[in-house]
Amino acid sequence: MISAPSGAGKTSLVRALLERDPALRVSISHTTRKPRPHEVPGREYYFVSIEEFRALVARGAFLEHAQVFDNFYGTGREAVERLLAAGTDVILEIDWQGARQVRAALPECISIFILPPSLGALEDRLTRRQTDSAEVIARRLRDAVDDMRHSTEFDYVVVNDRFEEAVSHLAAIVAGHGESLRKDRESIRPLLRELLGAG
Repeated sequence: MISAPSGAGKTSLVRALLERDPALRVSISHTTRKPRPHEVPGREYYFVSIEEFRALVARGAFLEHAQVFDNFYGTGREAVERLLAAGTDVILEIDWQGARQVRAALPECISIFILPPSLGALEDRLTRRQTDSAEVIARRLRDAVDDMRHSTEFDYVVVNDRFEEAVSHLAAIVAGHGESLRKDRESIRPLLRELLGAG
């Protein structure tokens, strides 16, 4: 499981990780949000209506599901279980709420939280996307701080400061060599205090 606040670069990092290790698979989530201009249904997400999403929840079709901002997101149970049964490592790109649900269902799952190097860098990335209004960006930043409070629930924390280094850190964790990237390492504490406004 890989989680991050909005704008931390999770999608770009996962894409680069897949290029390094083509044997990995990403679970494609369902969402009720509208596609962005570059997104293709069935590639980035399965785009469904709120009614369709609720029907899937009622059927127990999701391994996890959550509301993020004004939209719903869910991970299809059947596809993930099929890949795992075939011995394939699966990446779930989900928020901390979904991660809690997956951790309860699959306790052996490895969890990674991605942090930005600073709140300023996060704001800059959200602004450069040019997909949201100033009001939405301000809300995303507030929500990002709340999201980052949950980073300690994850096994590992990766800081996306230098992109290639962050990809290497993710690859090391996936390969079972991520001990120096554990969430409780001393070196991450000053950054967390700064990001959460406690330092």
